Amino acid sequence: MAQTKVLADRIYSEEGLVADIVRIAAANILLALCAHIAIPLPWTPVPITGQTFGVLLVAVLLGARRGALTLGLYLLEGIAGLPVFQPYGLPGAARFVGPTAGFLLAYPIAAFSTGWLVERGASESAPLLAGALFCGEMVIFAGGCAWLAIAMHLGWNTAFHQGAQPFVPGEIIKLALVVAAVRGVELARQKS
Repeated sequence: MAQTKVLADRIYSEEGLVADIVRIAAANILLALCAHIAIPLPWTPVPITGQTFGVLLVAVLLGARRGALTLGLYLLEGIAGLPVFQPYGLPGAARFVGPTAGFLLAYPIAAFSTGWLVERGASESAPLLAGALFCGEMVIFAGGCAWLAIAMHLGWNTAFHQGAQPFVPGEIIKLALVVAAVRGVELARQKS
């Protein structure tokens, strides 16, 4: 199956290294802004954030390789101490020994897998796009819960109850928002 042009390429049709740098820089800013939408929860060390929304939107916008690259750069910025992560938790590289490390480490993989599906036509219909986004969510939850269970020694049951279960309703809303945003952009492009 031929690769479909991703949304960022259809919105900003310039090609080349400079155009890719512009796309990745814009996506990186989007990620940092989404991360700062954060609400701590008293019963779990994992806060509600806009990060997963940003990760999945970046994957849809940029596709597999550029999405994963953007998330890799985002993690490096956080390791360097730049204020790109959600504001609750350890600073800089220390974040990667805390309870949210598994989620963070899963982001590039989630962006790649979601972007890969989008490049192969998953954005052509709302149900296919929702399926691609769901796959990305599962990668993020698997990474986050595995880290909580193994590295943080919470066990699988507690990891699920603290790292996934409380977030399911919000993640469904985020998925719907990504689908709505993509469909809205597509409709606006068709009308112009």
